[in-house]
Amino acid sequence: MAPRRNVQFPHRSGHSTANGRRESFSDVSDHGTEPGSPLKLGDGFRGDLQSLEATQAAEFEKKKQTFITRTIWTLIMIGGFFVSLLSGHLFMIAVVTAVQIVSFKEVIAIANVPTRQRQLKYTNSLNWYFLATTMYFLDGESVIYYFKHIVLVDKVLLPFATHHRFISFMLYIFGFVFFVASLRKGHYRFQFTQFAWTHMALFFIVVQCHFIMNNIFEGMVWLFLPASLVITNDIFAYICGITFGRTQLIKLSPKKTVEGFVGAWVMTIVFGVLMTNVLIQYSYFTCPVNDLGATFWTGLGCSPNPVFLSKTYYLPSWTSITRPFDIQPIQFHILVFATFASLIAPFGGFFASGLKRSFKIKDFGESIPGHGGMTDRMDCQFIMGLFTYMYYHSFIAVHSATVGDVMEMAITGLTVEDQIEVVKGLSRYLVNQGAVPEKLLSCLAKVTPAK
Repeated sequence: MAPRRNVQFPHRSGHSTANGRRESFSDVSDHGTEPGSPLKLGDGFRGDLQSLEATQAAEFEKKKQTFITRTIWTLIMIGGFFVSLLSGHLFMIAVVTAVQIVSFKEVIAIANVPTRQRQLKYTNSLNWYFLATTMYFLDGESVIYYFKHIVLVDKVLLPFATHHRFISFMLYIFGFVFFVASLRKGHYRFQFTQFAWTHMALFFIVVQCHFIMNNIFEGMVWLFLPASLVITNDIFAYICGITFGRTQLIKLSPKKTVEGFVGAWVMTIVFGVLMTNVLIQYSYFTCPVNDLGATFWTGLGCSPNPVFLSKTYYLPSWTSITRPFDIQPIQFHILVFATFASLIAPFGGFFASGLKRSFKIKDFGESIPGHGGMTDRMDCQFIMGLFTYMYYHSFIAVHSATVGDVMEMAITGLTVEDQIEVVKGLSRYLVNQGAVPEKLLSCLAKVTPAK
């Protein structure tokens, strides 16, 4: 047999020893640690790795701080809401007023162009003027409606009450005329865009907040219950979505799932029934406002709306169940509220998402640290508040004459002589009922209209 020649193949030279033996893994390992080896971890790669780790650590720390900030402000908002809720109607009205002002500011801000605003110095002022005018008209309507018995007998407030709508209209007209007079060549498109955008914000925010305020006057339950239903639905939509959500619901919100949507609906109904049973035990929540100084601890007095009183019901005869059952009618209404909060109110949030996407922004603002803007938290609440007002006055409210209604009819529809006759006639009735002393009649008999 021919002797073995010491032949080295080029493609093996990098892994062979001088005597032709192939290197073992230990040999390769040893060479890999020598200077200049291609397997050595280079300084550049090590630096990139350290930079990546530093970036990940910084991002984790940022998420941690955001979570802490978000949690703290969530607790602050919850605590502030309940303190205001239990402290009285005036505090809740102040909260709703603050919400609508901040939300209005955020919405008009996303359409602003700073360079244009510097050239048109009255644009921003007009926005706030229209806000003030709209709030004066809407809130004034509420005050006059719910407190006629106070406003209509005050010498100073009476002219404002009887001519409120005309005054509001003229205030708006002044702003309209000023807007037209301020139009400048080269800025027409921007100015009319701002005008239209401002009115859209007034409709979607201020008008709907007005109805939320009216809900407060009708009883705290009509504020707290719908708001809590929306919050509960939002929480359970998230929980159900991450637990068994598979099917995307809508492209505007990619994280929303059909399973989360339906699961939240069921849980919202359960929560609504349980919470209603708690709230109807307290007159502070069920009574319309008749004392602005009342708190949860002092309570309110009123004749309860029949919807809060137990009523006997019978199942249809075809069920073969003849046993009656007692339940408050509000429990049936709460099914409608919970369904709307679950199936319709979220579309207020989808609308807001679409609006933000059109302007390529993540949040409406930074009014609430860790949460974004006020509008981001209230987008579903606005439409829920409007629905509550419409549903309440259509199916639940008891329409009867109030002291304010009678006084309004007497003041605006009768002459002074007729008003005096009404007072005398009412006094005779009260004397006959033993409610007032008889000497009141002799005093009134001497009363004649002032010349």
